Amino acid sequence: MTTTEARPAGPPVERSKRRISINPRQSGIYVAFALIVVLFEVLTGGALLEPQNISNIIVQNSYVLILAIGMILVIISGHIDLSAGSVVAMTGAVSAVLMVDSHVPWFWAVLITLVVGAAIGAWQGYWVAYFGIPAFIVTLAGMLAFRALTLTVLGNQGIGPFPDTIRTLSNGFTDGYLGNIGLGPLGGADVVSLLAGVAAVAGIVFTQWRKRVGRLGYGQDVDPFPMFVLKLAGIAVLVLALVVQLARFKNLPWVLILLAALVLGYSLVAGKSVFGRHIYAVGGNLQAATLSGVKVKQVTFWIFVNMGVLAALAGIIFAGRLNQAGPTAGINFELDAIAAAFIGGAAVQGGVGKVVGAITGGLIMAVINNGMSLIGAPSERVMLVKGVVLLAAVAYDIWTKRRAAS
Repeated sequence: MTTTEARPAGPPVERSKRRISINPRQSGIYVAFALIVVLFEVLTGGALLEPQNISNIIVQNSYVLILAIGMILVIISGHIDLSAGSVVAMTGAVSAVLMVDSHVPWFWAVLITLVVGAAIGAWQGYWVAYFGIPAFIVTLAGMLAFRALTLTVLGNQGIGPFPDTIRTLSNGFTDGYLGNIGLGPLGGADVVSLLAGVAAVAGIVFTQWRKRVGRLGYGQDVDPFPMFVLKLAGIAVLVLALVVQLARFKNLPWVLILLAALVLGYSLVAGKSVFGRHIYAVGGNLQAATLSGVKVKQVTFWIFVNMGVLAALAGIIFAGRLNQAGPTAGINFELDAIAAAFIGGAAVQGGVGKVVGAITGGLIMAVINNGMSLIGAPSERVMLVKGVVLLAAVAYDIWTKRRAAS
């Protein structure tokens, strides 16, 4: 009879003897993002990281980032959604009809629009999960059908203007509740925004420290302590630098606060919840997930319901930003969201990906769009660069997998 040796009591002992290194598969996207930012900062003569331009990048791409959060979950599960842009247009039209034409209070109009988005997701999720039609076909049909419904509702004209609350959510900034504080050569900055940045850094440090202690407690390898501190210091500097720049312009955009809440919530769902583990299991190995008791059909169904809700939210944000719902809204949004997910590290076969990675991929696309616009590049060159970046990201993912396997 064998006995299992109990883990010794006392504080965890660091077991890692790894040298300071960077995992190219896990950290490559963040290194690439930093290099792209530095490149365009040089090419634009420092205009890229100006406070107003950083704010513009966030506000102008918020709806794509919202879509990317839902899309990464769809892709992790091994599916795809080609209808997201059309759903954005249709739900934006629904919100406009409710708020502008029917004078429904904005809160109830937003709630109804989100329910409409959930119903659209449930419609598509049923055909994928319970009828067995590939998601590519179902959502391609949805892309055509929901665009047609948008044109039926709006015709060839837009509906607006939207209530002030919706415009503020899409384009507005938090008030300077505590006033400004002097930052020397940088000028004044909003105190609330700075405190939010400090709180964000404290939360990141706390969660990473808990993760490290947990791994040490189970005898797993971790980064050497100097490398751990260096990584946290780098993250803290980046977050605080971003917040300081935003605080110097017009405080924090409301849509950034919404995005932060979504990223935090969906990261917890994907990484810590049973449902999140089931999503990865379904995408990683469908047969094994089925044999393990995962309710594959239900997981797939609710992933598409969630995608519909986030597309509806993006539709409201986009319509509020333009101050009208138009028949051409959302064109190619689904392609940008899919590109953000794959650039951010999602695997083509499913089973791999992170919400933070999708946001990073979306920001890479946003920086490319903004940076090339600042240097006066024509639109065809922008599309060329984005296509090359997408291809390179997928090729890099496949290369790292083959290298790890060998």
